[in-house]
Amino acid sequence: MARVLIRNLNKKYDEVHAVKGVNLEIRDREFVVLVGPSGCGKTTTLRMVAGLESITSGDVLIGDTVVNDLPPMDRDIAMVFQNYALYPHMSVYDNMAFGLKMRKFARPEIERRVREAADILGIEDYLKRKPRQLSGGQRQRVALGRAIVRHPQVFLFDEPLSNLDAKLRVQMRVELKKLHDRLGTTAVYVTHDQVEAMTLGDRVVVMKDGLVQQVGEPLELYNRPANRFVAGFIGSPAMNFAKVSVAEENGAICAVNEGMRLTLPPLLGARLRAHVGQEVTLGIRPEDLSVVPGGESDGLSFPAVVEVIERLGSQILLDVKVGSGAMVVAVEPTMQTKVREQLRLALDAQRLHFFDGRSETAI
Repeated sequence: MARVLIRNLNKKYDEVHAVKGVNLEIRDREFVVLVGPSGCGKTTTLRMVAGLESITSGDVLIGDTVVNDLPPMDRDIAMVFQNYALYPHMSVYDNMAFGLKMRKFARPEIERRVREAADILGIEDYLKRKPRQLSGGQRQRVALGRAIVRHPQVFLFDEPLSNLDAKLRVQMRVELKKLHDRLGTTAVYVTHDQVEAMTLGDRVVVMKDGLVQQVGEPLELYNRPANRFVAGFIGSPAMNFAKVSVAEENGAICAVNEGMRLTLPPLLGARLRAHVGQEVTLGIRPEDLSVVPGGESDGLSFPAVVEVIERLGSQILLDVKVGSGAMVVAVEPTMQTKVREQLRLALDAQRLHFFDGRSETAI
């Protein structure tokens, strides 16, 4: 096992700067997830760690060794790809054993490692089958098994679950987490799915436009996002945002727009006092909004009109109109409401987020 250290890593394709000065330490036995939208540089970063992509500048260390100029086979890593990359003419056993045969391992050792990996993954009964005789989830297990038999220092995963259906993805997420806990190997995982990132990662690295936006434990990113992008990307349903002007009225700090006028508690108002007279972005998660019984008014509530009702079983999502803007509210599945009904919504003051109107960093 080993740590992975990425120092000031850059990748340019002619005029395109795909990865911009990434610095990251992945600790020994840690499961780190790189997450972000398409084109953010996460897969390019992973491929530079793997040796599948040349490095424009910067260093990658595995253990204490700088591996910039080492070919992939000499980096002691194993990579699991999105498309499984199995040999269709080989049996499951031979697919898993192929890398060991190429490295001239003895036959008894190959047999031991393949059987051990098959037992861990629950695919002992499929070792004689060809990939075409397997389901998507079974093929993914074979690809994992081929990586496990290597006993690498580092596992690299490039969106390995993206070809699976929704139910199987949930199942395989659980299996991957169990597998990591059992093997205790350092793992770097790339995905565009923030739910995968939150459920799998010991720490999560959020990327955008080739830059690292924030690194932290899943709940740290959820509760204390560094900027508006992280706040909107992490969490499902996504955080609601509204442009508000900061004003001072009778010594109290208020956040105002055409649909709401909020009088903030003293501690929260103190954070915004330096922004009086400026426009900032208010952020509130759907689960931190609630419907006020009887439509009672206070300093942290505002009117809304129901436009769409999404009944999900465990909860109901209300798409509501607030002034000329829109928000999503998560409510109990027993709530009775109808389209075009007028409601009054209350904010949880302890869960409010504010972001600078220009830099979009958290206030």
